[in-house]
Amino acid sequence: MAQQKKMVDAITSMDEDFAKWYTDVCKKAELIEYTSVKGCMVIRPYGYAIWENIQSILDKMFKETGHENVCMPMFIPESLLQKEKDHVEGFAPECAWVTYGGSEKLEERLCVRPTSETLFCEHFKNVVHSHRDLPKLYNQWVSVVRWEKTTRPFLRSREFLWQEGHTLHATAEEAIEETERMLGVYTKFCQESLAIPVVQGQKTESDKFAGAERTYCIEALMHDGKALQAGTSHYFGDGFARAFDIQFSNKENKLTYPHQTSWGMTTRLIGAIIMTHGDDNGLVLPPAVAPIQAIVVPIAQHKEGVLDKAAELKDRLAKVCRANIDDSDNSPGWKFAEYEMKGVPVRVEIGPKDIENNQCVLVTRHNREKTIVSLDNVEQDVLKKLEEVRQGIYESALENRERRTYVAKTLNEITEQLEKNGDGFIKAMWCGDEECEDKVKEITGVGSRCIPFEQEQLSDKCVCCGKPAKHMLYWGKAY
Repeated sequence: MAQQKKMVDAITSMDEDFAKWYTDVCKKAELIEYTSVKGCMVIRPYGYAIWENIQSILDKMFKETGHENVCMPMFIPESLLQKEKDHVEGFAPECAWVTYGGSEKLEERLCVRPTSETLFCEHFKNVVHSHRDLPKLYNQWVSVVRWEKTTRPFLRSREFLWQEGHTLHATAEEAIEETERMLGVYTKFCQESLAIPVVQGQKTESDKFAGAERTYCIEALMHDGKALQAGTSHYFGDGFARAFDIQFSNKENKLTYPHQTSWGMTTRLIGAIIMTHGDDNGLVLPPAVAPIQAIVVPIAQHKEGVLDKAAELKDRLAKVCRANIDDSDNSPGWKFAEYEMKGVPVRVEIGPKDIENNQCVLVTRHNREKTIVSLDNVEQDVLKKLEEVRQGIYESALENRERRTYVAKTLNEITEQLEKNGDGFIKAMWCGDEECEDKVKEITGVGSRCIPFEQEQLSDKCVCCGKPAKHMLYWGKAY
């Protein structure tokens, strides 16, 4: 594609400074505003509307798989958190603590929820007694607090929004099936609704969730070649159940421990959308989560009949998609730049000549392609254009990932690929030893992302030590 003319000069070019470009987009597209609470942000209406659309789609998918929504407290007593040793050690550096209630010092510190496994365990112990009580398929939409040292809007903040699924099952097989099923739900959502291609895989032992037996994940590659973990699904075995003494009578009337899972996605998905699809003019939003899918812009609106026709057109489109109209007195050029910056998938232009010819002009955000269509079938044409945007941005993101995925058989080859091509995914073999995993990161700067489900035999030797390889691993620098 030829280099497009830059319409919003206030946004730093992503090639000049990707981090500054990202912050500019977050601010100028009115997604966030900073606050006096360090490391926290205001998610503004436009940004929150994206999250609401994400939430709406995912919530429907969860309920279709039999899950129910609940809401746990946001405070966790320290004694409750201490019950699962690996879990508390994993989260200890990020915990925020409440020590006073009003003016009185609390007898026991309360942790502000970083995640809710312990709260769900306490609840499960109280409500699960028989195999007839299982499975428990729960999810909650809440905020959590993790005391991050370095923060960035959506990607890492001290308070963020997410969903966390927590389920309890009679057998290991059922729990593992749930863990894998929910990873599949996340994969489908990212690829179909967000138009973000992802790699499915399992985290290494050193990188799995605190207290889990296995952690599965989906990894996406951003425009700048850095990886972003888009979702995780964890199989806990019966470790939490034993720590919290959760038991039930099985079909043979014997007391046994249930098996547990958890899985989650967060507002960092908005960051993933920005960094996967955005360009130097701002956001490029996947139609499924765009607050406005089609914006009607009247041309020469001071002329008789133009505003009325534009309003009529908006009302027609609103029956098939999220449509809006900008009838402000700003110039058409200003409006074009504004809605490009906000990533609206389709712009609909209509002026006096269009009205005479019973037509309007459709402009797709991702490629700025203009199409003249009849007003007779405009609803169907706009829906077709929305699908074109979805397919177009997915194919562009997939092309970026494939172009930035390299193969390496030695540590030197990893370094050479990165120096030659820039950041990206590195596919390389691994012996399974944590020392080699750490050494690769120390020498090359790329860490393990996941052991992909789709394995390739690139060689029979570990990229680090040369011993027999057990897995092909994806490596990369990550947000």
